Amino acid sequence: MPFSEAYVAFLIHFHGDRDYFECHEVLEEHWKDNGMARDSIWVGLIQIAVSFYHYRRGNIKGSLKLMDKALHLLSYKEEEVLALGINYGHLIGKLKRSRARMNQKMSYKPINIPINHPLLLTVCKNQCALNGYMYGNLVDEAPDKILHKHTLRKQQAALSEKQYVPI
Repeated sequence: MPFSEAYVAFLIHFHGDRDYFECHEVLEEHWKDNGMARDSIWVGLIQIAVSFYHYRRGNIKGSLKLMDKALHLLSYKEEEVLALGINYGHLIGKLKRSRARMNQKMSYKPINIPINHPLLLTVCKNQCALNGYMYGNLVDEAPDKILHKHTLRKQQAALSEKQYVPI
């Protein structure tokens, strides 16, 4: 399959456990490790995930800012989006509808990225099932450890620093 492991992991998190922070992590590492440009398609996908992370947590200002950046970047990346097995028109439509919901301060509602590559979709669905997730479930019941992942990581790091005693 012509897709990177990081991209597949992104899709599994996006559609499976809805761990948008982890979506950001796996693609950011891939983007940085491969020395890609700041306007890379990966940045657009990262921005989508981070926008939804903020949206779900009630940070409307942050979610709108990232969604606007993603929509701008993706506006000139149609061929690259299509090469990733994504229906470009449907994706942009979903993102614009989500942006409108954010702008109207409506409650968070997840979306599914419209994958039109049959093998990629099958791989993602199968891996979600193996991980115990229902692929594409639009009822998001993510636990606190996913909802507040960045905050919890900062707290854990601070605790680890306090517990460290130099010899």
